[in-house]
Amino acid sequence: MKRYLIIGNGVAGARAAVKIREADSKGEIHIFSQEAYPFYYRVRFPEYVAGEVDIENLIIHHQDFYQNRNISIHLEEPIIEVNPLKREVTSEKGKTYPYDLLLLATGGNAFIPPIKGTEKKGVFTLRTMDDAIRMREFSGGIKQAILIGGGLVGLETGGALLRRGIKVAVIEYNPRILPRQMDPEGAKILQGKMESMGFSFFLNGQSEEILGQEKVEGLRLKDGRTVEGQMVIVSAGVRPNIKLAQAMGLETKNGILVNDRLETKIEGIFAAGDVAEHRGRVYGIWPAAQRQGEAAGVNMSGGHLLYEGTVVSNTLKVVGIDLTSAGDIDAEGKLECVVKTDLEKCVYCKVAFKENKVVGCILLGEVKGKTDLLNAVEEKIDLKQIKDSLSKQGFDFKKLGEG
Repeated sequence: MKRYLIIGNGVAGARAAVKIREADSKGEIHIFSQEAYPFYYRVRFPEYVAGEVDIENLIIHHQDFYQNRNISIHLEEPIIEVNPLKREVTSEKGKTYPYDLLLLATGGNAFIPPIKGTEKKGVFTLRTMDDAIRMREFSGGIKQAILIGGGLVGLETGGALLRRGIKVAVIEYNPRILPRQMDPEGAKILQGKMESMGFSFFLNGQSEEILGQEKVEGLRLKDGRTVEGQMVIVSAGVRPNIKLAQAMGLETKNGILVNDRLETKIEGIFAAGDVAEHRGRVYGIWPAAQRQGEAAGVNMSGGHLLYEGTVVSNTLKVVGIDLTSAGDIDAEGKLECVVKTDLEKCVYCKVAFKENKVVGCILLGEVKGKTDLLNAVEEKIDLKQIKDSLSKQGFDFKKLGEG
């Protein structure tokens, strides 16, 4: 009987456990988590902060899910040491557990830039359930929040606070918002829409110091601008949690290096999710973590499933805004593109081509044909006929279904 051990209970660890159990009905499966909560949906944190759902709505797998599949879940018991030679791990509780196959799904930690005053009361990140709980409790009675980072998670959190009547100032280091998901023209249109909703933006903004004595009163930027606010949310990205892997002697760069089977250089040890670096890339997105976890689980239990990468597709979930961005959005203007713009309706649609194949798209304010277009990006479908007609007639999503 094989002993499977999974460190981390996010989407990669949870999906791996399910796939292992599907292939091996008798093997022993143990999942270890630092948190007090079982597998939950981090993507819905903004809804929780807005007061629209409770914790119960965020939990995906409750305790009975694990019990029914004979999976042992160890909450609030992080693994602090792995001994690959003995094939055993030690938890923070001082217990040791043997394994035959090990999956590192330790995820990532919120990155906090070197800004003075991050220790003050009212400074938050939004990465764990505890973060979400603290933020929701603190934000009652707040008039203005300051977001450091104009990425998806930050803007969605800002949208949640707006729905509670809190004004939101966004500090973005880049010259445009959502630099990975939007090109300059699209970002300008989106920014105008968001400003009309109650957001304010400070572009090219480098945060220098969080103001106030013990609690937040505002933020000073390096160029001298100051922003008022009673809470600061740092949304400056995530760094893979590779500390344990490095102590084990695994190969790491930004993340733990893995092959297409999600194996590390040490036999019997796999890595998946936000901590894994595959073909030079750490994804940090839910769909990639899910697929990697499933592939790792299949391969750990004797199967053969290659992971060949994930097309990055992101959706901004702010009420009143429909935005989806996928693949190569051609922010530098090097590819052949078809673009449709309607400023009055806040519509900006762009499809990027490379050798007649769709390689990326931006869909702002337009949802018709979205599924077909995302599939075309994923499958690299040749759309030469459609491309030609789009160029002549303008951007018409109905044409997609005819291609």
